[in-house]
Amino acid sequence: MIIAGMYSFNKGIETIKDKYAPLLEEIEQIIGRIDASECKTKTSKEKTMPGRLLYSPKKLNTAFSLLFSEKDWASPRVKCEYSTGFYTNEYKSKPMRRGAFRQMDFVKDKLGVEIQFGKYAFMVYNVCAKMTIFHNLGYINTGVEVVPVKNFADEMSTGVSYYEQFIWDLEKRGVSNIDVPVLILGIDR
Repeated sequence: MIIAGMYSFNKGIETIKDKYAPLLEEIEQIIGRIDASECKTKTSKEKTMPGRLLYSPKKLNTAFSLLFSEKDWASPRVKCEYSTGFYTNEYKSKPMRRGAFRQMDFVKDKLGVEIQFGKYAFMVYNVCAKMTIFHNLGYINTGVEVVPVKNFADEMSTGVSYYEQFIWDLEKRGVSNIDVPVLILGIDR
């Protein structure tokens, strides 16, 4: 695979090149080692493209996981302990679901990486919420979000978001004082 685009959110590229240059090189090498053709295994059942062979996000994620684990990247998981203090008195007696957690895809030396081939909301959540949460918990200082460019997303199921859309929204949103520096990488096959 190739890196087709790089976008610096909140000085992400500057921070990463200054503090994490060897890890950025490692990420670039991992992306370069992925053979996307091996992940074109999903037969579409969608009305708009029945029978069409598509890239499987699940297979792509597995390929990334294998290569990141070879380089000793961790996948920290944080247990969520939800408060019942905000419930109404009538609702407090209801049983609460247990076992919820939040997890970063990959972390090494306080650099977090998220790989996203899902719906648009997950890209926004990763950069604008999850990375801030993991920063506040002391796991990361900076992040990298890896997403497909439109050309690549068009070869996946409908609804997969893409780099160009994400960058447009981040530009219009602007940076908040709680945002961590993030480098967004747009990838193609």
